Amino acid sequence: MQESSRRDFLRGGAVAGAGVIIAASSDIVRGYPANEKLNIASVGAGGRASGDIGGCSGENIVALCDVDDRNAAGTYRRFEKARKYHDFREMLDKEEKNIDAVIVATPDHTHGVASLKAMRMGKHCYCEKPLTHNVYEAKLMQAAAKKYNVQTQMGNQGTADSGLRQGAEIVQSGAIGKVREVHIWTNRPVWPQATRAILDHKGVQAALRGKGEAAKAPSTMAWDLWLGPAQYRAYDPIYAPFKWRGWWDFGTGALGDMACHTMNLPYMALKLGSPKAVEAIEVPELNEETYPPYSRVRYDFPARGEMPPVSVIWYDGGALPPEELFEDGKRANSGSLMVGDKGKLYSPGDYGTRWILQPSKQFEGYQPPEAWIPRSPGHHAEWIRACKGGPPAMSNFIDYAVPLTEMVLLGNVAMRSRHLIEYDPENMKIPNHPNAEPYLAREYRKGWDPKEI
Repeated sequence: MQESSRRDFLRGGAVAGAGVIIAASSDIVRGYPANEKLNIASVGAGGRASGDIGGCSGENIVALCDVDDRNAAGTYRRFEKARKYHDFREMLDKEEKNIDAVIVATPDHTHGVASLKAMRMGKHCYCEKPLTHNVYEAKLMQAAAKKYNVQTQMGNQGTADSGLRQGAEIVQSGAIGKVREVHIWTNRPVWPQATRAILDHKGVQAALRGKGEAAKAPSTMAWDLWLGPAQYRAYDPIYAPFKWRGWWDFGTGALGDMACHTMNLPYMALKLGSPKAVEAIEVPELNEETYPPYSRVRYDFPARGEMPPVSVIWYDGGALPPEELFEDGKRANSGSLMVGDKGKLYSPGDYGTRWILQPSKQFEGYQPPEAWIPRSPGHHAEWIRACKGGPPAMSNFIDYAVPLTEMVLLGNVAMRSRHLIEYDPENMKIPNHPNAEPYLAREYRKGWDPKEI
């Protein structure tokens, strides 16, 4: 295949093959050379990025970017021929003609800017969860995926698992009846946040907005590039490389970290879409720097077709749903529970890939319905197939990942506003409490505005 026609084919993605592939299959679109590989660049090389790169390692990994050479060292050795960069903007500009697709696996606050630049260059994009740091960026991502006709996927791996898709089919078949109540919980945070020790930490007080003396960043880390769109503050190890998730400026807290996983099964099974109202019903010790030590958040959804209105309660930081909801009072450290008028579907663990029907005696001998949701060839394989002309990945930005991320992050908006918020997704407005609308976005440092990058 000539290089120019190859680029056109890959850029066209699923549109080129829409008439060829109807359902999920392990076969790539016919007519595409079996030995043809994507040329992939990755924004992020250490940490979670190493797993995503490994999931795509059957393709050509041609360029790698990371702001921390120490964290990236193992991946750099594994792909020694890949060109190395510190600034993803430089990498994408220099490699534009050499790459077909981009992986983004960085801290949450840089997901949006890196993914948007890649998509605007016509590159297929895989981005880790949560898709963005805020709702505003999610809307931009959705629009870019549509405009530039690129194939996309968010890194909520459970979406591709047959167990999760089967669980969704069971609920949609009516096995547990009408669902009006859902409980979802996690063992996060497993990082420090919202404690006096954190907020009074000498380095933090010095580092905030660059005031005073602070620690020096490691010689292997490009700290200013790590900050990216976030407002400047001096380096402190209490932020990076690991503890960033608990800070408003960098992470999305326990909710943003895990809900794209643990909410995923109920979201798919109940076709949740956008909530009509969100309220943080328990948020102690809220401050301007970190997420709270624990929270309970209620999402209220309207009726969806024949599905009745439903309330979804989120718990984190040790908060848990009542024991009496579970058979024998037993519940995992994280999971979800859908309560129907004929029974319950309990999914223990983070990813929604296992399900248990309760009461167990009532469901003895139960056989799941015949599958109607196409099964996946594998999480990363699903995205790669889409890039080569197959059907879009289930967790693509347009139809699935952005609405799910938007829903999840509204919980953080409700926390920060301390009000019940009613959300207008079409206009990205909060009519009942406009003072909460600034929490839908953030202020960007000069040169990092996602509309301009």
